[in-house]
Amino acid sequence: MRNSLLDRFRGAGGTSGSSGAKTFRADFTASLVVFLVAVPLCVGVAVASGVPAELGLITGIVGGLVTGFLPGSSLQVSGPAAGLTVLVYEAVEQYGVAALGVLVLISGLLQLAMGALGLGRWFRAISVAVVQGMLAGIGLVLIAGQLYALADAKAPSSGLDKIFGIPELIGDVAGSGDALKALAVGVGTIAVLVLWPRFRQGAKVLPAPLAAVALATGATAIFDLPIARVEVKGLLDAIQPPGGSEFQALAEVGVIGTVLAFTLIASAESLFSAAAVDRLHDGPRTDYDKELMAQGAGNAVCGVLGALPMTAVIVRSAANVQAGAKTKASRVLHGVWLLVFAVLFPSALGIIPVATLAGVLVYSGWKLIPTKDLVPLWRSHRGEAIILVVTAGAIVITNMFEGVIIGLLMAVAKTAWETSHVHVEVSGRENGDGADAGAGAVDKPLHVRVRGNATFLRLPKLLDELEGLPREREIELDLTGLRHVDHACEMALATWTERHNAVVKRDAALDERVPA
Repeated sequence: MRNSLLDRFRGAGGTSGSSGAKTFRADFTASLVVFLVAVPLCVGVAVASGVPAELGLITGIVGGLVTGFLPGSSLQVSGPAAGLTVLVYEAVEQYGVAALGVLVLISGLLQLAMGALGLGRWFRAISVAVVQGMLAGIGLVLIAGQLYALADAKAPSSGLDKIFGIPELIGDVAGSGDALKALAVGVGTIAVLVLWPRFRQGAKVLPAPLAAVALATGATAIFDLPIARVEVKGLLDAIQPPGGSEFQALAEVGVIGTVLAFTLIASAESLFSAAAVDRLHDGPRTDYDKELMAQGAGNAVCGVLGALPMTAVIVRSAANVQAGAKTKASRVLHGVWLLVFAVLFPSALGIIPVATLAGVLVYSGWKLIPTKDLVPLWRSHRGEAIILVVTAGAIVITNMFEGVIIGLLMAVAKTAWETSHVHVEVSGRENGDGADAGAGAVDKPLHVRVRGNATFLRLPKLLDELEGLPREREIELDLTGLRHVDHACEMALATWTERHNAVVKRDAALDERVPA
């Protein structure tokens, strides 16, 4: 029997006939909901990233039509994400919008290669504390930057400057009527985002982000408020494929670091999002390697078009599941609706206030900070909580890439510390201690056996225990009980034993020379 178009979108165990038509209706409805959620987020992420608003829509379209059609995760939806906003902004500031396509293209190719090599599942081994710290750091920098956009002000470039500049921003806003109006629109947007889900009937009809943007845009138009709007170009005019000069920039160390940061963060965020989405539905589970390749294919296409990098977006994915989606048809169709909107109604973007999009992103940034998880994590796994906080702080103080590297190094060090348990067993001590020790017993060496995993992290503890042994007895060091010993620890133990025994022999020789 010839497969229908619906069957192409259906996973294993798909249905047919009237059941298939019912599934398609559910996917069609869900695709409209996801489209309505995606529009303000695509535009807002693009504006916050310092690129034309249309580039955010292009990434959303590719996320639906390319990544959405490929195997991996059946209900996860991809597009430009708030999690990469800070990194993209820094890259655009340093290398320019034209270089963005090269960065995204190479990141996509790396993701394709990692998926083909079966490395997708290994991203599940990344410490959850590092990922949460990464998202928290992104959220903090995103909020700090968008506070300026709430008042139609230009934000400083670095994360620390954004935070330290807030007192001055408050003073400037207090003295400007236009800034206060923009701030009121932005704060009102945040209020709608918080309160709208409480009106369950309204939330079922209109997603909170779209409701907030629509109400704020309507209020701005009705009262003719003098605040900044989104600048609009044509969809084709916004496409900037990378040229030869942009590829030459790959020779710079900073560009390579940015590409690696794009790849690591986009991959980790997408695969962690996939794990979260799998918990929301009972359908087929995610194939992590195929999903990584799907993300890579999407990013490669986005790079060719000069658009923003994409990740799986938990907000859209959750909306897709909650709207009743059954197959990947919903996410493909959401890409179709984005394309139709961008081609037929681009001028609709020009009436949206920048402060409104800033409000959406401030709310999104706050959702990235694991405020509810931090206290329980501190109580149960204090080391993990410290890694989370340090990673977030490092991102704010330095930048995204360096902050994540610091977090990963801390996680590795913590694991090494926890696994390197060392025990020192001493035998022969009774032969030379106490008043009843026989003659010459003090001349017998102590047998010291070290067991466990000896690394440089445990070296201070080991040396302290060895220093506590009797100084007049020679040592026989036995390392055969060690499951692992690194070079630094092995050399330090051998050197200490050699020096200790040399001192014992020297002192014994001196004692023999001294007359009784």
